[in-house]
Amino acid sequence: PVGVVYSEWSLANPMAHAYLSPILRENKGWALWIYTARGYNHGFSTYEAAKNNPNAFAQLLTVEQTGVISTAELQEDRAEKMALFGPEGGDALWRQEWFNDWSAANMHAVIGAAVERAEKSGRITDFDVSDEPVEISCDLGFRDTTSVWFWQAKHGGFDVVDYDQGIGMDADDWIDRLRASPYRIKRIWLPHDARIKTFQSKHSAMERFLMAFGADRIAIVPMGKIPDRINAARRVIERVRFHGTNCEEGLAGLRSWSYRWDEEKRIRSKEPEHDWASHPGDAFSYGAQVLEEVIKAAVVVPLPIRGVTVGQSAVSLDEMWRTAPRSTRRI
Repeated sequence: PVGVVYSEWSLANPMAHAYLSPILRENKGWALWIYTARGYNHGFSTYEAAKNNPNAFAQLLTVEQTGVISTAELQEDRAEKMALFGPEGGDALWRQEWFNDWSAANMHAVIGAAVERAEKSGRITDFDVSDEPVEISCDLGFRDTTSVWFWQAKHGGFDVVDYDQGIGMDADDWIDRLRASPYRIKRIWLPHDARIKTFQSKHSAMERFLMAFGADRIAIVPMGKIPDRINAARRVIERVRFHGTNCEEGLAGLRSWSYRWDEEKRIRSKEPEHDWASHPGDAFSYGAQVLEEVIKAAVVVPLPIRGVTVGQSAVSLDEMWRTAPRSTRRI
C-alpha cells in the first residue's frame, strides 16, 4: 500500500499501524486517521503525537465548530442515547460523538466516570510526594502486563503517587525494580495466584517476594468475588488523589477498563473485558479491596460522653447509684 485510511481508529487495534508503517515508509506513503474520541487511549496519543510532529497534520472539530447539527437535534440525540444506555453512559457517548471529549468515560467503563470526577475535582494533579511509606498493589503477569500501583495512606483516603508496568518480566525482575524505586515500602499486596508454582520455577512468586522483602512486608489479597472487588474500587477511588504525571499510563487504563457489550442481546458482560486495560484495573481494585479497611480505621467515631453533661444526661440518677463504688467497712 501507498496510502492507508484507518476509520474509527480509537476502536481499532493499534498494532495495525505498527505492522503497516514500515511498508508505508518504504513506499514513501501516507496514513490518515479518522475517528472520534474514546477516552485517553491510543486515539488520544495518536492525536497528541500528530500535533507535536511538524511533518503531520492534526485537527479536532466539535459540532459547535462545524455547525452541521442544530441545538434541538443535539438535545434529541442526547435524550435517545441516555434512554438506550442510561444517563451516565448515554451522556458520555454523546459528548464523545459530538464534542470529541477525551475526558468522557467510555461507555460500559468500570470506573471511568469516577476517574473523570477525580479530574474535574482537581484530584488528578502533580503534587509533592511525601516520604511516607507506600503500600503496593499489583497484578502479576509474565506473558501479560504486570501493573503496579503505589499508595500512601492519608486521613480518610489515599494519595496514589506512582504507577509502573512491564511485560515479559518475572518475579525476580520486579523485586529488583521495586528495590530500586525511590519509595520506602511498607507492604506489597500480591494477587492470590502468586502462590502458584510452575514447572519453570522452583519457587512461587510469593515465595520469591517473601525471601526478598520478609514476611512482615508481603501479604496476599484475599480471594473474593470480582463484583465485590470492583465495588471496593468504586468506593475507594472517590477518596484518592492521583499524581497526574506519574500515574498517566495507569489512569489511561482505568479510563478504558470496560465491560464487553453484546449488541444482539443488549447486555454487558458479567466481568470486565480481559485486555490491556484490565491489568491496571485489576491491580487498582486489589489495592482498593484491602486498603479500604485502612480508610475505615482512620475514621475515629467518638464515643458518647456519659456522666455530667450540659443539657439532657445519658445517665440516670438510679444508674449512677448502682454503678458507684461502695465501701464494705462499717463505721
